[in-house]
Amino acid sequence: MDLPFDGAISRFFDTEAPNDIRDAINNAHKGDILSATYPHTDRLGRKSYEADLAALQIELVKLQAWIKTSGARVALVFEGRDGAGKGGTIARFRANLNPRGARIVALSKPTEAEAGQWYFQRYTAHLPTEGELVFFDRSWYNRGVVEHVFNFCSPTERSLFFEQVAPFEDMLVKDGVHLFKFWLNVGRAEQLRRLLSRESDPLKQWKLSSIDVKGLQRWDAYSQAISETLAKSHSAQAPWTIVRSDDKRRARLNAIRTVLHGLDYDNKDARAIGQIDTSICGGPDIWDA
Repeated sequence: MDLPFDGAISRFFDTEAPNDIRDAINNAHKGDILSATYPHTDRLGRKSYEADLAALQIELVKLQAWIKTSGARVALVFEGRDGAGKGGTIARFRANLNPRGARIVALSKPTEAEAGQWYFQRYTAHLPTEGELVFFDRSWYNRGVVEHVFNFCSPTERSLFFEQVAPFEDMLVKDGVHLFKFWLNVGRAEQLRRLLSRESDPLKQWKLSSIDVKGLQRWDAYSQAISETLAKSHSAQAPWTIVRSDDKRRARLNAIRTVLHGLDYDNKDARAIGQIDTSICGGPDIWDA
């Protein structure tokens, strides 16, 4: 099978990737953590991960039952660099939930009609109704980062977005929506390793896009845009939770714990949920460019 984009990611690795990134990937074993600043030296073991995940997924089933009976509305926003693990984290949230009440919103680029609307308009149509949990696999924060990095929006449009996003989210929260915003942050070497894996795996190639390939060359531009976005959209009403996802297993567990600890649902078992690892999961101060 031909590689998507004619092996563009492999070519980037061979010819354009910084030497330290290339060396880190070439010299690493499968389970190694590639980021020198990640607070754990080894990935979480499979047995421990699976045991913790099973306990958390039981709590998620309880949570969904409470959402349905109470009529709660819960929206989870997942953002992050390409390869940061958004889709995999969402999949672990939803693995044992009733999909009728726990849906994913992953919008493609705006249609011509949507492009002429108020920017937030197409997202409001997908917000949760009573008794529903909604996962946004990327969201209105496209304007803060991806659209800006690739010049898909003007500086004026981005400035207006930042003026409106806090009031928009404040209205959601005041209207009773439980809003969780996650930014999954992955190191540069780990991101490239994951994208190389996708390129060579026929079952994962669908996850790649031309934006992924072009984005490899714009790491610094992404870093600046992310930093600005976090600074301008973190608030007491709608805070960001940063999850350092160089270890996918730890990232998934701690994202789930954040939601379970953040909602007061029936029959909650705090011991089964466990403690959040605040060295990899917390506010914008733990974000590492």
